[in-house]
Amino acid sequence: MSTPITTHDEAKLNNEEILRYSRHLIMPEVGMVGQRKLKAARVLCVGAGGLGSPLILYLAAAGVGTIGLVDFDVVDYSNLQRQIIHTMRDVGRHKIDSAAEKIAAINPFVNTVRFETKLTSANALEIFRDFDIIADGTDNFATRYLVNDACVLSGKPNVYASIFRFEGQATIFATESGPCYRCLYPEPPPPGLVPSCAEGGVLGVLPGILGTIQATEVIKLILGTGEPLIGRLLLVDALAARFRELRVRKNPDCPACGVNPTVRKLIDYDQFCGIRGEEAAATAGIPEIQPEELKRRLDAGEDIFVLDVREPHEYQICNLNGYLIPIGDLPKRVHELDSSRAIVIHCKSGTRSAKAVEFLHQAGFQQVTNLAGGIMRWSEKVDPTVPRY
Repeated sequence: MSTPITTHDEAKLNNEEILRYSRHLIMPEVGMVGQRKLKAARVLCVGAGGLGSPLILYLAAAGVGTIGLVDFDVVDYSNLQRQIIHTMRDVGRHKIDSAAEKIAAINPFVNTVRFETKLTSANALEIFRDFDIIADGTDNFATRYLVNDACVLSGKPNVYASIFRFEGQATIFATESGPCYRCLYPEPPPPGLVPSCAEGGVLGVLPGILGTIQATEVIKLILGTGEPLIGRLLLVDALAARFRELRVRKNPDCPACGVNPTVRKLIDYDQFCGIRGEEAAATAGIPEIQPEELKRRLDAGEDIFVLDVREPHEYQICNLNGYLIPIGDLPKRVHELDSSRAIVIHCKSGTRSAKAVEFLHQAGFQQVTNLAGGIMRWSEKVDPTVPRY
């Protein structure tokens, strides 16, 4: 899989590398010894997306000798707004191949180890084994808990960041003296409570800020200098241009890193987080209609009221000429709906609309159905002129 970790005494710099890293070498905090530590270091980046892009690029430029990449996704047009390691010509390619190509273009002295697979309980410890530091650039709770527990069990520091809309956070988990992810978040939120970036959006430059902070913390850990973000959660509000810091203490009762840990092996993290697929978890038991069937019934002139529960700015992107009531406003505007009519509710992907269907059923509405896959599936299956976002 990968070669044993090299000691920094064996990581010699040639003349080209000395010139390349000269701005590091003239800093007393780095110098020749520090740069050789960077060359000997082995860092695993979990995810080659928004956070992974600046993280990978800066680690490669800094001269981290071995960069491991774990990713199984492909590049999509919607990624390019923030995932700056990928370009137009990479659309459709595996992200791991695109990222490895950019590493080689930046620094030919970096060894790239690729793991084109989904990180799971079955492979995480094996993948983590030969790396010094793990950098978590994932975007879902199940993988975050998996990365955390694997880091605790393998004794690897977890350089963590997460992002949503205009806000992000960063810290270092799973060191001997500091807390782990479970100390901060003992339990995952209920499925569907926290929207994904695909549902809620993210400012394109935000992962650039947080991913660069991750790279900084990784480099500091390798060099053994400065004050790492251990026991400190850095909160970033890009909209207000404000940074805040919270102290996070190690929980002696933590099931992963506490005095008497109960997490002694990796578990089923999808089950732990209540995930059966993002859409499936939210729509289980909710009556649905496929886009093709809705189109047929509308064309046949059936009296169907189409309710759009997205936000007004989403409605401006594309719509089905439905009646707009954002899901957050639905409880106070339910009187605007006629319970005697057949109602089909849609959102972007079917998750928010499923919640709206459930709410209206509880309010006494009988003829309410969810549009499976939302307006994105309508665009895919019925009308490709409807923009996808």
